[in-house]
Amino acid sequence: MEFSSKLLERAVNEVSQLPGIGKRTALRLVLHLLKQPKEQTSALSNSLKAVREDIKFCKSCHNISDVELCEICNNPHRKEEVICVVEDIRDVMAIETTASFKGLYHVLGGKISPMDGIGPHDLNIKSLIEKVKEGHIQELVFALSSTMEGDTTNFYIYKQIQEYNIEISTIARGISVGDELEYADEITLGRSIINRVPFESSLKL
Repeated sequence: MEFSSKLLERAVNEVSQLPGIGKRTALRLVLHLLKQPKEQTSALSNSLKAVREDIKFCKSCHNISDVELCEICNNPHRKEEVICVVEDIRDVMAIETTASFKGLYHVLGGKISPMDGIGPHDLNIKSLIEKVKEGHIQELVFALSSTMEGDTTNFYIYKQIQEYNIEISTIARGISVGDELEYADEITLGRSIINRVPFESSLKL
């Protein structure tokens, strides 16, 4: 692809590095921005800069936040004794869209994957175990993707906390094996949360 402007070429190259964006789509987006008022383009660039520089991670659940404690953890109407364990921030958003879960979350930041060099100590597992040890949690809900890595992560956490007197459950298998939570439709995901089953039962499947 030939460019008449180095500035345009640079912008297209940067945009094309985004997931799912090829060079042609990047060019179309950049040309679209060129047609917009400068104020609109500046607002976009400023918001992206603010996200990169100013966004925080909740000190309790590791979700993205504007302050030290996210709005979900700071909400007095949430059930503090029920924690939903998820892989990624996108999974929190997916579950919240269903309006079927009223507890809190714990974002692991990934899942155990030896093939990718990701072990338990690379994830937010230690802080989760510390929460369980504090004795305030009554139920832990595993809501990781139904993959080998997701099941391995669930089992690892289960082995670390099984001696504590809490209920450990997992979302129902309305989510197909191998599927990621963020791509599940709201109704299926919502029912999977509501109809969660004891984790020990899932080990026998």
